[in-house]
Amino acid sequence: MIQQVETLAPLVGVQAACEALDVPRSSLYAARQPKPQPPAEPAAKAPPPNALTPAEKTAVLAELNSQRFADQTPYEIYAQLLDEQCYLCSLRTYYRVLAENQAVGDRRRQLRHPARKPPQVVARRPNQVWVWDITKLPGALRYQCFYLYLVLDLFSRFIVGWMIADRQSGDYAKELLAKSFQRFEIEPQQLTVHSDNGSPMTAKPVEWLFADLGIGSSLSRPHVANDNPHAEAGFKTAKYHPTYPERFDDLTHAQNWMRDFERWYCYEHHHTALGLMTPAVVHFGQADELWLKRQAVLQAAYLAHPERFSRGQPTPPRWAGEVWINAPSKSLELPAPGEKEPDRRA
Repeated sequence: MIQQVETLAPLVGVQAACEALDVPRSSLYAARQPKPQPPAEPAAKAPPPNALTPAEKTAVLAELNSQRFADQTPYEIYAQLLDEQCYLCSLRTYYRVLAENQAVGDRRRQLRHPARKPPQVVARRPNQVWVWDITKLPGALRYQCFYLYLVLDLFSRFIVGWMIADRQSGDYAKELLAKSFQRFEIEPQQLTVHSDNGSPMTAKPVEWLFADLGIGSSLSRPHVANDNPHAEAGFKTAKYHPTYPERFDDLTHAQNWMRDFERWYCYEHHHTALGLMTPAVVHFGQADELWLKRQAVLQAAYLAHPERFSRGQPTPPRWAGEVWINAPSKSLELPAPGEKEPDRRA
């Protein structure tokens, strides 16, 4: 096309030729510019005059790998050879020769932890996955604290159990979990309980309780802080609540405060991750009915003043269809044809 423009340009002019053939003038001018030549490959640099020859490097490597020096560092070898009035090369060149032959490494015995696969659990309904953790509550005396054991349902964020004690204990954890299992009538193979690797979580009484009742167990990776985010979020909500005191007078004070907080959190707190539903509404299966009522309110508002809704009829937010801990990059289950893929917000 550029060649045709060049042929027509002397007859009608450059602008008319470009317009007739629908070719930008910038493309014509660019084609007229000489193409830059690729830069020539730089010549190989000659080795410096003070470099060792290949034969000398081979001799140095053979000396370093000899039976006498195989287990010694270049510093030791360099000093010993100098004492014997022998100089092969500089100390830095010893390391350079070893590096060229991939022979430099750390000889210390270092503890290497095997890579652990991130725990993956998913909840699609209440009482399918629970998460729990322990946090400190400051006491009135210096260095005094109480321990809040908190158990949440992963799907609904409902507080299924809690305890405040003066110490961390596997026996306390077993007592709390056993009462929670009995309260919600958990069947064998129904529930998975996720926690971190603290000593109460891995204590024998808790492991035996899980084995007796057929409860699945999931543990966070060691030294990984974000493998149990929902329990940590529950603690943050509690400690940022306006009624959270700077210090608790005694164990009774802490228990009374937690009892009031549980009532507010489960039955009054509208959780953003639950589509502004309360945990109790989602946990006890009332969310769909309440969502339809909200939809009717928004529909009536839209019909009364459609001009106020620039994006069309509004829809109230919904809760997640699946709640993951360490969700995989792709879903383990594909949706049926025509079915919308569920929301997998963590």
